[in-house]
Amino acid sequence: MSYVKANTILPKELLIELQKYVQGKTIYIPKEKSSHQEWGSCSGERKRIDQRNMFIKERFNANSTIEQLANDYFLSTETIKGIVYSKD
Repeated sequence: MSYVKANTILPKELLIELQKYVQGKTIYIPKEKSSHQEWGSCSGERKRIDQRNMFIKERFNANSTIEQLANDYFLSTETIKGIVYSKD
């Protein structure tokens, strides 16, 4: 996240109005909901986890045990159960 000086991007009237509420502080202005992206979509992490989960389900269907999968993927047995029993 980068910081930008408000007086370089905001109209003077808006800056004066904001100064009624906050001065000399850093504030976060969130994106509009319509521009939000799903977690990991930019970094590719979401895709990597989805692929991992697919491999876990395939191994479970090929008779690997929950405990084996938990050890192999360094996950808890509860996490493995959540993956293999999910409807996705």
